[in-house]
Amino acid sequence: MSNSHPFSDADWATLASQIKSWALELGFSQAGICDTDLRSQEPKLQQWLDAGMHGEMQYMAEHGMKRARPAELQPGTLRVISVRLDYLPAAAGFATNLSDPFQAYISRYALGRDYHKLMRQRLKQLGEKIEQHVGAYGFRPFVDSAPVLERPLAAKAGLGWTGKHSLLLNPQAGSWFFLGELLVSLPLPVDEPIQQDCGSCVACITMCPTGAIVSPYVVDARRCISYLTIELKDAIPEELRPLLGNRIYGCDDCQLVCPVNRQAPLGKEEDFQRRPQWRDQSLLSLFLWDEATFLKMTEGSAIRRIGYQRWQRNLAVALGNAPFSEEILALLMAEQQHPDALVREHLQWALAQQQQKQQQQQKENRQQQRLIRIIQLGLPRDA
Repeated sequence: MSNSHPFSDADWATLASQIKSWALELGFSQAGICDTDLRSQEPKLQQWLDAGMHGEMQYMAEHGMKRARPAELQPGTLRVISVRLDYLPAAAGFATNLSDPFQAYISRYALGRDYHKLMRQRLKQLGEKIEQHVGAYGFRPFVDSAPVLERPLAAKAGLGWTGKHSLLLNPQAGSWFFLGELLVSLPLPVDEPIQQDCGSCVACITMCPTGAIVSPYVVDARRCISYLTIELKDAIPEELRPLLGNRIYGCDDCQLVCPVNRQAPLGKEEDFQRRPQWRDQSLLSLFLWDEATFLKMTEGSAIRRIGYQRWQRNLAVALGNAPFSEEILALLMAEQQHPDALVREHLQWALAQQQQKQQQQQKENRQQQRLIRIIQLGLPRDA
């Protein structure tokens, strides 16, 4: 069969159903089909770019409206097969990591293997599986590898609705999933979008540590912790550093507070489970990794993409945000002449934060000792 063959509507509907079954067999959690018309997204995308909310992500502006025109990426494209793959690891360790400011917090999607290659390979297999049944046709897989508006496409394909944090929400799976697309030159029947929204809930907007969700459905990347710790190549703005806490790679806060995520299933993919090196890692121990250790420990991980310099930059900020510690202070004192200028500047900031906390602690200790002496002497407390 070829896509020019005069199939009946029933033939295309049968193929669409088979494609979804094949996607599940390949390990995807769900698949849906939509057309390529994203014209309704173009004004919002242009407004977001004009406001500079993409920050240093120049590729967003360079591709411009091409992001909303899948057929320009792959000529002949008629449909987009959108897939989701659940990733929430069984040992996510949310509470322990975020509540202990001496531990490093890494976004849950990055605890296992980098998803890009795995999903792209499976999408390619799906494309080839279709080819075995219809003959030669045009297809191309995408997983964050080209200017594609994957969330609006997934929403059109019935995989979920757009939450106020701009992430896609699925009524059964929440938002803990990866998305991928297979652009095809086949006139498959399309799926209906989910008619659901977030109602009056504003939990993600209220709880965002840096106020990056500036209005419902609009995220200013320049304030987003994921952008600051992953995409930003330069110095993290000083006024935002204290708000990062112990988050050294990405942030999950908007997902953590989302009520739709309460019943989200755990991911079944073994490659996405939490790797041993990300269990109970202190900020100090991670900062002491040399570059060779960093590269070894992040092999096959999305974390490697930020490089050793930004890894240390992020850890320096987290060390400054930690409660006062003699060990942290000693490390920061010893690293004042760090050879990398970007890392050194963040370490110096962290040192100032720790020294400030040390002074505050000393002041509180003196006040406490004075109170103890007053009580021991039986004097009035305002003496």
